[in-house]
Amino acid sequence: MTTVTGSTGTNNFGIGGKVDRYNWHWQGKQYRVVYETIGQGSPLLLLPAFSTVSSRTEMKGIAQILASQYEITVLDWLGFGDSECPPVDYNPVLFRKLLQDFVETAFNHPIIIIAAGHASGYALQIAKDNPSIVSRLILVAPTWQGPLRVMGLPDGMRKLVKNLVRSPLIGQMLYYLNTLPSFLRLMYKRHVYVDETKLTPEFIAQKHHITSKKGARYAPAAFVTGSIDPITNREEFLSYLSSVSIPVSMVLAENAPPKSKAEMKAMAELDKVQTVQLSGTLGIHEEYAEIVGETVRQFL
Repeated sequence: MTTVTGSTGTNNFGIGGKVDRYNWHWQGKQYRVVYETIGQGSPLLLLPAFSTVSSRTEMKGIAQILASQYEITVLDWLGFGDSECPPVDYNPVLFRKLLQDFVETAFNHPIIIIAAGHASGYALQIAKDNPSIVSRLILVAPTWQGPLRVMGLPDGMRKLVKNLVRSPLIGQMLYYLNTLPSFLRLMYKRHVYVDETKLTPEFIAQKHHITSKKGARYAPAAFVTGSIDPITNREEFLSYLSSVSIPVSMVLAENAPPKSKAEMKAMAELDKVQTVQLSGTLGIHEEYAEIVGETVRQFL
């Protein structure tokens, strides 16, 4: 792996590895993107799912399982986790460019990518466009629609919600109400975890901590409203999958919400996609990290 910039040490909220920062240049400005590395071996990039509480920490279980055989790098997306949270226009072009630049800068050998949730679309695009850079691709409970788009809200309404959350006073209040520990627990119980006994006060407090940093509302507002959806429709996702020349594997979450599960099933129908169905929902990569990690090991 190529050295990107100075180390920032270790972090109790990370994966237990070496924490570094990548100074990314976008539209004439520089932004701090945090990533963490653990293990030795062939390079493997883990991409956490986009969510209100997206963080590299959610990939800790998978990272530690695979670290005995691979050099694992986990990225905090710009606007999420420990990365900088500037009030920029978060959109698919930004995240595609960030991922492309980071991969080209950080790695000098072909890499394996494991992507969860919404990150799958971005991983799929870079794999399609750069077959010499990405050697294998594993999608874990892949999705491509933001929550409000899944609910069927029209474009105008979703744009209004995004602008409200970005506004100084009303936005801060809306974000505060939607990141209360009680609300986070409800969302995890409904869509993210199967076993609610795992949603301990300590677990929820850690998730709430992610939402409390300055500027934390901007990127989640884009995710929730579908403004960073990497793909526009199912046909486009399937077309990308069909055209990728490298091996592709998928973990299908059997307890996922109906609409999300329908998308995963459509992907699984493609002959080239090797699929395993496991218990779990949208947070399967974190809740059942051991099972997913072992499944990934078998894929590889």
